[in-house]
Amino acid sequence: MFTISISNLNSSGFVLTGFTGLAIDYLWVSISFSLIYAMVFLGNCMVLHMIRTEPSLHEPMFYFLAMLALTDLFMGLSTVHTVLGVLWGFTEEISLDSCIAQSYFIHGLSLMESSVLLTMSFDRYIAICNPLRYSSILTHDNIRKIGIIILCRSLLLISPAIIRLKFLNYCRPHILSHSFCLHQDLIQMACSDIHFNSFYALALVVSIFLLDAVLILISYILILHVVLAIASRKERMKSLQTCVSHICAVLVFYIPIIGLTMVHRFGKHLSPLVHVLMGNIYILFPPLMNPIIYSIKTQQIRRRVQRLFYLKGS
Repeated sequence: MFTISISNLNSSGFVLTGFTGLAIDYLWVSISFSLIYAMVFLGNCMVLHMIRTEPSLHEPMFYFLAMLALTDLFMGLSTVHTVLGVLWGFTEEISLDSCIAQSYFIHGLSLMESSVLLTMSFDRYIAICNPLRYSSILTHDNIRKIGIIILCRSLLLISPAIIRLKFLNYCRPHILSHSFCLHQDLIQMACSDIHFNSFYALALVVSIFLLDAVLILISYILILHVVLAIASRKERMKSLQTCVSHICAVLVFYIPIIGLTMVHRFGKHLSPLVHVLMGNIYILFPPLMNPIIYSIKTQQIRRRVQRLFYLKGS
């Protein structure tokens, strides 16, 4: 059992929780997670490589997809060392500073993914509802500015809550719920006043995740209104097809977040394994699925993948 020095609370390490109840199957669990991380890295790197090297993909929609792939890639990089470290038996605990840094990147990248998905819905709205102005609105310069705004919005807004973690006293058992650090885990161990962190985190959820989700929904209501006014059924289907990949990406991002929130809020009685699995789904499911979704559902990327493997096979 990990012991805590009351006189040196803030310098004590935090115990990383493995997969409770699956100790005898750690070999297979570690192989599965190693394959998942490998697929996350290879899939997102492949998407980035194709967008960089294929001139036909040098369009606003694919630049935003590249932002999404970069976000997913860094999300994998931010957690791989602790998750696989626990599974392989190399890591059992993490220092406070490392835990705070990991929490910053996990939550910052989640906010960034939400921002990118919102931007992609704006891209689809302009492409379908105002196609004549598409190229004049989404210029290279404007896309660059949007990228900077997304970066600043995500990493700066999360900073106050994460910086505050450094100055809290942690007197409760230093046992994390997952194989990585989350803000909600850390504040539950603190004996200091956590009202600022709690209210600020709630404000971020409402002002970013909830607001982004509402704006994405509004954009698709407007898109649907325009598409249904198109006389030709073939043209309606063609317009909607360009949105399928993005809709799937939105679902694989928001469903795990909602699931993890519900488990943390109402699942205190559930097995710790459920908490661990939901945490890892929240971290890994979107980065794993997005390259697959866009490779299958986006015609230009699908053709590029087929051509890539055809060349390698010939």
